[in-house]
Amino acid sequence: KREETVNPTSNPEPTVRRVLFVCVENSNRSQIAEAFARCHGKGKIKAFSAGSHPSGIINPKAIQSMAELGYNLQTHHSKSLDEIPPVEFDAVVTMGCGDACPWISAKLREDWNILDPKSVPAKSYPLIRDLIENKVKVLLTKL
Repeated sequence: KREETVNPTSNPEPTVRRVLFVCVENSNRSQIAEAFARCHGKGKIKAFSAGSHPSGIINPKAIQSMAELGYNLQTHHSKSLDEIPPVEFDAVVTMGCGDACPWISAKLREDWNILDPKSVPAKSYPLIRDLIENKVKVLLTKL
């Protein structure tokens, strides 16, 4: 019986990029961005989200908005930056939280000044969700 030798350079595993999305409460924007990065990253993105002052809950409007697209945001939880692994990220995106977001080491940094949707009517929520999705898609092309 002949043993096959595997060339370690053949079929290399794709490089997985680490992306962190940060907002204040980690209950809306950053959670949605993390979800879209997971969906559109197709296994090549390890997405994280956190808040500088996490609320401890995911906004029910965010859960409903993502459920409309078939994504179960109920599996996520609101977390603080202390719960994020101490690694250099390929990208860190802050969601308009200004000085409330601390410096986190990253190769690429962006600030998306997106309205916090927690106080918008439910019918307006999909507009913000779709804006976040489009920004995530553009970000992934840069990695």
